Amino acid sequence: MLEQFPPSDAVGYAELAEQHGFTGVMATDHFQPWLPGQGQASHVWSVLGAIGARTRGDFGPGATTPTFRTHPAVVAQASATLASLYPGRHWLGLGSGEALNEHVVGQYWPEAHERIARMFEAVDLIRKLFTASIAGREVRHHGPHFRMETTRLWTMPPVAPKILVATAGPVTARRAGKVADGLITTGAPYDRLAALLGRFSDGARESGRDVDGMQKVLQLHVSWAPTDEEAMANALAEWPIGGMRFSRSDIRSPFEFEQLARTVRPEDFAGRMLVSADLDVHRAHIQRHLDLGFDRIYVHNVGRNQAEFIEAFGREVIPAVRA
Repeated sequence: MLEQFPPSDAVGYAELAEQHGFTGVMATDHFQPWLPGQGQASHVWSVLGAIGARTRGDFGPGATTPTFRTHPAVVAQASATLASLYPGRHWLGLGSGEALNEHVVGQYWPEAHERIARMFEAVDLIRKLFTASIAGREVRHHGPHFRMETTRLWTMPPVAPKILVATAGPVTARRAGKVADGLITTGAPYDRLAALLGRFSDGARESGRDVDGMQKVLQLHVSWAPTDEEAMANALAEWPIGGMRFSRSDIRSPFEFEQLARTVRPEDFAGRMLVSADLDVHRAHIQRHLDLGFDRIYVHNVGRNQAEFIEAFGREVIPAVRA
């Protein structure tokens, strides 16, 4: 979580995690932190380049919005460069964005249906640019939201990065199944996640694609500490977002989130985020999500006790999880 740590610390934690059995890294793409107290918001592409140099596993942004702050062609260039530096390791996670990060460039902030339409047009543009560039051809794009004059990517790996679409909505998940290489979603009640995977699979089958070969990725927020009291204190202080039972996509300022965070109570995390000191409970929680059908789970421990969490999970949780 690049909103919580200076970039050098984040890279160090990624390296430490790999030493303790984790096999990949997902990094957030924020212009601002959720809360002022988190204190950071480094540029994700810079940090991913450093993570790639210091680790050996997979990595990507979860997720970049290729529609407001950054044109899709520039996102494609950044992604292709990482994939060229680190063949077979980088994937591209794309989302429709939140006002907290995207309104900073001063554009009108559209409603959800337009943001989703812009995202899928961006997916189409990036895919066309990847495909044409691998073939050594130029391509252009004139759509309802984006223009790209005739061009190509001059730095392009032989195999394009996988494009994963981030969503928590069933309609968007179904559409993602038709056009993306995979799905990213965040922790939610098990029945909702099962339904989301089902809609993603429906979309893949409707377009004649093999859903078994597509990536189903979960970003799982948890709060672990040596005691339940510490775990809950970390959740309330560092990730009250996990207890907010309302849409947050239109909130523009960390200071607004700070005011809303004061309304979050311990019971608000129930069914939304696991808060526990029991490592076996965390193991079972991860296992159940794997059994739902996710093939990659990126675990975000919301506290600042990252080294302690990495070492504990590497010692007692990861070895006991069945893929």
